[in-house]
Amino acid sequence: MAQQTKSAKAAGAKAGGAAQESGAHEIDPRRKAALDTALAQVEKSFGKGSAMRLGDRPEQNVEVIPTGSLALDMALGIGGLPRGRIVEIFGPESSGKTTLALHVVANAQKAGGVAAFIDAEHALDPVYARHLGVDTDSLIVSQPDNGEQALEIADMLIRSGALDVIVIDSVAALVPKAEIEGDMGDSHVGLQARLMSQALRKMTGALAQANTTAIFINQLREKIGVFFGNPETTTGGKALKFYSSVRLDIRRIQTLKNGDEAVGSRTRVKVVKNKMAPPFKSAEFDVLYGEGISKEGSIIDMALQSNVIKKSGSWFTYNGDQLGQGRENVRKYLKDNPELSDEIETKVKEAFGLIEPTDQFADGDEAAVAAAPTSGQAGKAAAADSAAASKKA
Repeated sequence: MAQQTKSAKAAGAKAGGAAQESGAHEIDPRRKAALDTALAQVEKSFGKGSAMRLGDRPEQNVEVIPTGSLALDMALGIGGLPRGRIVEIFGPESSGKTTLALHVVANAQKAGGVAAFIDAEHALDPVYARHLGVDTDSLIVSQPDNGEQALEIADMLIRSGALDVIVIDSVAALVPKAEIEGDMGDSHVGLQARLMSQALRKMTGALAQANTTAIFINQLREKIGVFFGNPETTTGGKALKFYSSVRLDIRRIQTLKNGDEAVGSRTRVKVVKNKMAPPFKSAEFDVLYGEGISKEGSIIDMALQSNVIKKSGSWFTYNGDQLGQGRENVRKYLKDNPELSDEIETKVKEAFGLIEPTDQFADGDEAAVAAAPTSGQAGKAAAADSAAASKKA
């Protein structure tokens, strides 16, 4: 009897496995008909695409806005900040939070996008923004009177569907109206946290529909009475931490000097939360005073990591050609030769797998490529000559 039970179980297991292999997740026809009726009713009431099977949805690559630092784009894992999501940038004072946000704005504008800046701190410097590449003439700027007004304006702009990126600078400056109208010393416990929680609940869906990136700049505070662990925390409650798809912790780690004169700072950004790719990666780049993030410096750093540029002593070489002696000279050379800089940047992105390698030969030339030597300029030349000969023949 026991043997019969075991054999029955084994047969059942085999049958179940076969069913899983042949027709995975098949449901009862009556339940399927009921589900199809419900989906049709949902589409009729709320519009096409309101509810659908995930397999019916066309596969979409995540659209991004570059940050201005190639190293940070790599650390984010997708090549920039994701569109249609909430991003939080936080760190100590003068660490480069607004500078990074303005670089994202500039890159969005260069791609033909529209950007808005909610200046709750009333501290935006248009001259500095122009130095970073921001088109201040087309930038939408608002300097609201209180937190409710700031978030209401942001929500209205997002729901227009015309924005590519909106920056709120900063969360700490989003003061509730009740606090502004009250007296100094009045206690307003949790007002700002409730305000942020309500606003983010409303904004999240609108951002996804409009494909707009919202960047919240935040300040650091310290918890009182913390003896173990990190006492640092951000303002505005916990809602922003939950709703953010990406959280960036930005810190100044070194002052860059030209002789005795300070010319910039070495900055480290840690991706402390990332819903789009593996988190906890770090990136370092130079922020130069009056110029912002050094794009060329970041390209040099990543090109050295991927062996696109090679360094021997103090000399830097690319494809066997010397670029210059010393990192600063190479940075200036790349800045003066933007085409070469773009070429190296593309090679670095290919090396890290952010973009597909570009084909050097036409479809009919695979045999020539396969037969060619595999290294050096001689190999490339031989492959090209062989391909040309095969075309003539």
